[in-house]
Amino acid sequence: MKNILLALLACAAALGLQPALARDGLALFNSKPCAACHTLDSKLVGPALKDVAAKNAGGKDAATTLASHIKNGTQGNWGPIPMPPNPVTDDEAKVLADWVMTLK
Repeated sequence: MKNILLALLACAAALGLQPALARDGLALFNSKPCAACHTLDSKLVGPALKDVAAKNAGGKDAATTLASHIKNGTQGNWGPIPMPPNPVTDDEAKVLADWVMTLK
């Protein structure tokens, strides 16, 4: 019985963090140069963030890979235009990647 109760409490705590992640992720997105090339719903220079989330959904270590792409840049994943490295810390890249992966 204790194990079930602890599991339920852990789930409730995790669900309670989702709105904070959404707020923090969106605020961080808006404070960085991300919005110059990306929007939530449609392609701009880079892909829509919802498309990034859909493409990576269910992928092993998807958020970790995405955080690396955000921080270090990447090329060839979405066409010929490269994504340059971004001025973010490792922690900021992780917050952004986790937030993107929640978008639907």
